[in-house]
Amino acid sequence: MPRLTQVIKHLIIINVIMFFAPQLLNMDLTNLLALHFPKNEHFGVWQYITHIFMHGGTMHLLFNMYALWAFGTPLEQMWGRNKFLFFYFSAGIGAGLIYTFANYYQFNGIYEQLITMGVSPIEIQNILDSGQYNDSLITLSNKTMSEFYSLYHTPAVGASGAIYGILVAFGLTYPNAKLALIFFPVPVAAKYFIPLIILSDLFFGMTKYSIGNIAHFAHVGGAIIGFIIAWYWRKNQFKFH
Repeated sequence: MPRLTQVIKHLIIINVIMFFAPQLLNMDLTNLLALHFPKNEHFGVWQYITHIFMHGGTMHLLFNMYALWAFGTPLEQMWGRNKFLFFYFSAGIGAGLIYTFANYYQFNGIYEQLITMGVSPIEIQNILDSGQYNDSLITLSNKTMSEFYSLYHTPAVGASGAIYGILVAFGLTYPNAKLALIFFPVPVAAKYFIPLIILSDLFFGMTKYSIGNIAHFAHVGGAIIGFIIAWYWRKNQFKFH
């Protein structure tokens, strides 16, 4: 088992505190720290950083912290503290930005359809505020309107985007390392395993087959940013002191 390195130890401690402290103090920090849709009244630019330390449940926290320790440790040992921190936050922030872009694209598509139907911007905002609309005037399906409302109101939380960046960097550095899934306990090389789970996220993000409220495009975004940085560093032997 790899030893717990300093940066990863402190990241885990901060994540655990940010998860349990609000519960013990009976505080809800979601509106302040989770990543909201840019047009939502609760949106703040700082949320691209703070959402990385928020988690939706105990299993969400445990899975991300385990992955941070298991895959991040050899990267921190190889890169050092500063370089690893730069990578971690770049992947996490980049994941949030790509997630926002994907959501905005979907939201704007539905918004334009409503405008074409003759629904005014004020009426659209009333729909977003109340969740209610006149279905005799709006011909979009209930599912589409529910998605429209959800894109506006549902915030994103979790370190998963940064974790996916770490997974990609791990796969590039240790392509033949054997990994195994809980439901598929046969060891698979990282160079096959990691692209498979990223392609799965891309598939679920672009279709309607996703199970649960998972920010698939944040995962894909973190993987993209992680790949770009790790590939550049590998090609250029970048030094970060």
